[in-house]
Amino acid sequence: IGKEKFHKSQHWDFCNNVAMLVGEDKPGIGGEPLPGQKLKPKHSVFPEGIGSDAPAWVAFDKQVLSFDAYFEEEVPDKNQELYRIRHCKIYFYLEDDTIQVIEPQVKNSGITQGTIVRRRRIPLPPPHEDQFYTIDHFNINIEVIFYGQRYKIINCDQFTKNFLLKMGVRLNPPAARPHDPYTTERKKKLDSMKPLRPYERIDTLKQFLEHDGHVLRFFCVWDDPESKFRDQRKLVLRYYLSDDTIDIKEIIPVNSGRDAVPLFLRREKLPKYAPTGLYQPGTITSRTVLNLSGKLIGNKEQYILDNRKTGAVHQEFYRDSDLKIGAVINVWGRKVILCDCDEFTKEYYRTKYGIMDFTPVSYKAPPPPKLEKTLPPYNGFGSEEDSLSSCMGLLLKPPRKDFKQFLEKDRSATETNTLRFVAKLITDSPIDKDRKFLISYFLSDDTISVFERKQRNTGIIGGKFLQRGRVKKPGQELFKSEPSEYFKAQDLFVGARVCFHGHNFLLVDADEYTFNYMERHANEFSVADIGVIIKKLKHIAEPRSKEIRQTFAAADPEHTKVIKYDPFRNLIVSITDGAFSEHEIMTLGRFYSVRDEYEMNLNFLLGVVQEQLRKKNFENFEQLSAVFIYNDREKCGVLPRETCRTICKSFKLPVDNDDLQALLTM
Repeated sequence: IGKEKFHKSQHWDFCNNVAMLVGEDKPGIGGEPLPGQKLKPKHSVFPEGIGSDAPAWVAFDKQVLSFDAYFEEEVPDKNQELYRIRHCKIYFYLEDDTIQVIEPQVKNSGITQGTIVRRRRIPLPPPHEDQFYTIDHFNINIEVIFYGQRYKIINCDQFTKNFLLKMGVRLNPPAARPHDPYTTERKKKLDSMKPLRPYERIDTLKQFLEHDGHVLRFFCVWDDPESKFRDQRKLVLRYYLSDDTIDIKEIIPVNSGRDAVPLFLRREKLPKYAPTGLYQPGTITSRTVLNLSGKLIGNKEQYILDNRKTGAVHQEFYRDSDLKIGAVINVWGRKVILCDCDEFTKEYYRTKYGIMDFTPVSYKAPPPPKLEKTLPPYNGFGSEEDSLSSCMGLLLKPPRKDFKQFLEKDRSATETNTLRFVAKLITDSPIDKDRKFLISYFLSDDTISVFERKQRNTGIIGGKFLQRGRVKKPGQELFKSEPSEYFKAQDLFVGARVCFHGHNFLLVDADEYTFNYMERHANEFSVADIGVIIKKLKHIAEPRSKEIRQTFAAADPEHTKVIKYDPFRNLIVSITDGAFSEHEIMTLGRFYSVRDEYEMNLNFLLGVVQEQLRKKNFENFEQLSAVFIYNDREKCGVLPRETCRTICKSFKLPVDNDDLQALLTM
């Protein structure tokens, strides 16, 4: 019979022509089970077609079945108890079939409690120790054995019940929760014990453990009647829930003339003011004792605790139920009004007493009307800011500059933070019409400088036209109290007309850095905001869409879908009828322009070369231009690359050879 059972559970196989004994769980070829073979599942098997197809560690993540259980522990070395009933929790983790057993902590039990079995897969008891516990082994009112310890499952939580019902498990009725006989007997003894000595036990440990660190805070006001000016004293009252004590701290304003003290009232129990006044020392005691025999027996006195507290004086102290917003408390003869409290105090009263109204009490007098400071008008001496600072105090201080703006907008490497525009005078004089100016706006301090380009045979000396400084807008009164308005970066754009100290300029062009900077900061410059421009153009051009298509088709006869800028500009001007500035039209053209592949690299390279020339203080541009013009015998404006390189070397340009070679190549 033994051999027959052995052959039923085992069979032979060959590996490298060697006969080997293998278990019954080994499948056949391709992983298919052999005829008559039933493989035992290693993990919990859930019904198919229910829920998602995700793996168990995803579908059942953070889902745990909780069972209430207990086990009996023998106590062989004590006469008071023969066994103990220890209650515990059994957690079954669905994601990986692991089990954890935890015993809740019991105060003063003297037993090491906590985790009994760490989280792991637990094998079944013999003779099935090759298998592990799965969800099919759990139910209510059954026994399970973990590593030789027998646990009795008596109940489970609602989630576990619902899950087992969905799995098709028929739940048993819950079992009764047994009590530990020794614990029950000890509790009866403790409840029946009375103190033999005449001392009254006042247990405050529970209150301390529950409310240690919990403090109610009220904002109070004390209207001091003895004060000369009847000013209100601001206080902060803190009520400590751990021992029902109160301390008060005064909030002393700056330059109030009062001495700073640590506390207005030190931490203590605050008594309610008695109708008959304060009690004399010794009137209030913590306990009352009775003399039974006087000195009749051997001149010895015998005392006993007066449980009835006959003749004892009871003094009431302020409790948390007496404190609320709007209440007036007596702090040793001082009437203090509770005006407001913090969020923790509101939540405490909302939870414990159901108070929902926490409207603060207004104790502050209405502020006096703020007098507007009238400044004297500008007298013409110095700058307006300098004259204004002399009116702000007795000690004269120079006007403060915007240092933050200077740090953010100062020149940094290739970021010059300077907007440059080409301008010409708006005049009827034929001599001044052809004069060209370079207007620079420095973003670091909002200053403007104007330089005039030198032109040969004009009779006008070029150079500095306007020194760098802030420029006022025209049409403002000179001697006034209000500060003057100055030109800002938003006032300068292509097509704008500006007046600098009586000279009217028309901005006709700008450099590439200016266009790029304004487009990067479109939220500051509306003329460079392509979203605003397209929205504005759409509103104007919708009724004339057919005319616009015909104009584009006429300008592009070869259907290349590309037209030149001049026809595009003329079309926008005719459609908008002057509603668009020249800068807005140029922004629109730049947005839809077709640029060469090397254009952006060329601009960057030009900036690098110009930065090198500026650092080396190279200023011989006029002589360099004259040599280029002299070598251009055909007057075509183009010279061979080697010729340009030879001329640059003769002037010893302080430029890196690789940068110069790349620039001439482009």
